[in-house]
Amino acid sequence: MRLFTVAALCATLLSVPQAATAAPAGCFDRAAAVTYEESRIETPALPGGTRVPYHLVDVGGFSPYVTALQRDLCRASSPEATRRLLEAHGTRLWQTAVARAQGRLTMGTIDRYDDRPLYWSRLMGTRDLRQWLPRFPLTDTDRATLLRTYEYASRGVSHTTFGGGVRRVLVSGFDPYQLNGEIRRSNPSGGSALALDGLTYRNGAETVRVRAVVLPVTWSGFDAGIVEDAFGPHLSATATERADLIMTISQGNRGVMVVEQWAGAWRGGYPDNNNEGEAELIPPAPRWPQPSPTPEFIETTLPHPAMTGAGTGPWPTTLNPRSCEWPAGTRPTGPVRCGNDGPSPGGQAQAGGGGNYLSNESMYRSNRLRRELGATDVPGGHLHISALVYPADPLVVIDDAFATDRAATIEQTVALVRAAGAAA
Repeated sequence: MRLFTVAALCATLLSVPQAATAAPAGCFDRAAAVTYEESRIETPALPGGTRVPYHLVDVGGFSPYVTALQRDLCRASSPEATRRLLEAHGTRLWQTAVARAQGRLTMGTIDRYDDRPLYWSRLMGTRDLRQWLPRFPLTDTDRATLLRTYEYASRGVSHTTFGGGVRRVLVSGFDPYQLNGEIRRSNPSGGSALALDGLTYRNGAETVRVRAVVLPVTWSGFDAGIVEDAFGPHLSATATERADLIMTISQGNRGVMVVEQWAGAWRGGYPDNNNEGEAELIPPAPRWPQPSPTPEFIETTLPHPAMTGAGTGPWPTTLNPRSCEWPAGTRPTGPVRCGNDGPSPGGQAQAGGGGNYLSNESMYRSNRLRRELGATDVPGGHLHISALVYPADPLVVIDDAFATDRAATIEQTVALVRAAGAAA
């Protein structure tokens, strides 16, 4: 990824959106189908309140980026031209969010740790891509490829270059989730990814650099291989920028930071952001080598003593040894046994220490691939970070207490990643 000075970065990020104008009429079919997740953009305001998705994009300063993408889609002249503009717009959105989160760019009226403007802006972009009426023939396959181009660029997946002479740490966070019950949701792991991307620090005589991506909360996105596509290029023996440590990060329980000892091979099927889910073994990923049979459990190799002993706060940091399993040959109808003494011989995975949702699966997939590619010398695992508590008044999207709590959690996450990177 090209390196910018702060001044050059700000000029590059702001140039196109400042010139944005409204998209031409008739360029989008607003009756065309969108995903369940994208349909939440139009969530009505509570009586006396605001339409939260649009409000967050606006107060985050991202509205011009949404408008600019609409305008440029309407001007696109070919599939290849569209691919290039989506790569540029997705990259601009990601780099803007990173620069804003790290205080290198001031925009909007809400605190810099807020991950929600990026989430809703990206979602408005994918919605517009689905409803876009191009001036040239476009197959469903072509449109899906364009969607992936925009997603990967705007999630940081296309931009994990480290540069030479550094110890390389690659981490992931997540989008907000469980939005049906709380449209205001933020995800501090996504905010942490934005705060961490590009972080460079000294550890003795060495320089450590962190790259970060934000993963979707969708089973389909995982099935399509986004976890493997994010981590795989930095795990193979021939990788020019092989990782020295990988870590997946997600929101967990309130008031504690937890290194998960075990990830399990079973997905519980709890509904994702598209309201989809099916209980099953975690499927293999396309485009990447996969073990056969797939391991039931994978144990962390993160330097957890360094993390738990780093003295970070405000929350305590612990190692969670819990795992849940079915006795051999009884999945999925047998009795489930959970305990802290590790998986038993022949036991079939029901859940890792962090459950069997997408957080568990992010650890499982990234480390299944790490092992299959022979990167057993690269530490890897998962960190669950403290959950957020939302303002009691449902009409308040953000208040000082919420912002302070989220900032403290993100700063502690950054400190834990720094400790792990130094100990790798």
